[in-house]
Amino acid sequence: MKDLFLKRKQIFRKECIGYLRYVLNDHFVLFLLVLLGFLAFQYNQLLQNFPEDHLPLVFLLAIISGLILVWGGIATYLEAPDKLFLIVAEEEVKEHIKKQSFRSFIFWLSVQSFLLILLAPLFLAMGAGLPIFALYLLMMGAGKYWLFQRKANSFFSENGLDWDFLILQENKRKQILLRFFALFTQVKGISNSVKRRAYLDFLLRTLAKVPGKIWQNLYLRSYLRNGDLFALSIRLLLLSILALIFIDQSWIAIAIVSLFNYLLIFQLLALYHAFDYQYLTQLFPLEKGEKEKGLKAIVSAIGVVVLLLESLVGIIVIDDKMALLALVGISLAFKYFYIPYQLGRLVDE
Repeated sequence: MKDLFLKRKQIFRKECIGYLRYVLNDHFVLFLLVLLGFLAFQYNQLLQNFPEDHLPLVFLLAIISGLILVWGGIATYLEAPDKLFLIVAEEEVKEHIKKQSFRSFIFWLSVQSFLLILLAPLFLAMGAGLPIFALYLLMMGAGKYWLFQRKANSFFSENGLDWDFLILQENKRKQILLRFFALFTQVKGISNSVKRRAYLDFLLRTLAKVPGKIWQNLYLRSYLRNGDLFALSIRLLLLSILALIFIDQSWIAIAIVSLFNYLLIFQLLALYHAFDYQYLTQLFPLEKGEKEKGLKAIVSAIGVVVLLLESLVGIIVIDDKMALLALVGISLAFKYFYIPYQLGRLVDE
């Protein structure tokens, strides 16, 4: 049993490491270095010019502490067939889950402690001494332990293991990691959910139901009802707006927003394969290239809407309008160069 789960762990870690090389490419590493340097500089400036009113910082630290506290999960490496084939060895699986719960707790406690130590200068600047900060660390550690105990206990029912819940939670954990890697490259094993959002049906009526716009209708419907892509678009748009509002340096804010827009377009291009399982689409009496044109139209339209919203916020909060024009130029480059290039690669695959 130990060898089985060890092999699964090694396989999944190897898969993640394989995707990681696409994430940590030269351009993204350079961007991270610039971003970390900017954050370190802003942190230093905050400490040197510490505000007298500590209430906003206390509120911010409370939010950050809460997010760090709930961050983390238990890796069990259970799979759907285990419900049938490993039920005879349920006691051994229980021992495995208890060990994994403890290992996951130690790992996430270490991550939490490291992140909280980075916040130590803020506590000291507000007048809290090291004993108070140490007590804060202990309380956060106790909170993390309590949360992990609750998560571990939820895996067990009165009759033994709750197999369905265990498998569901492990699948969710893996999907979160795979979706992160999917922001940078094509990833296998991602499962998408479909959810009708009735309040968005009016957008479907903006496209005429004519033969020449079959693919536009299909891709727009898939985008609006895809459980992941639509939510991802909203999250990236919100992050872009927050970057424009809270980052004082205009060019750095525009660089971050451009990165988010690039990630959005990269993800939206995955719609190309949304209907591959529908073989009847190959019988559509359409000219060659209509599928690519339909996807380009939808992705470009979403990009234009995102750019308009970002521009409206940028006009209000960005002082350097040249930086805002640069954002428009980068967005046009995405539309006329990057999207056609990536569509060409998808067709050649």
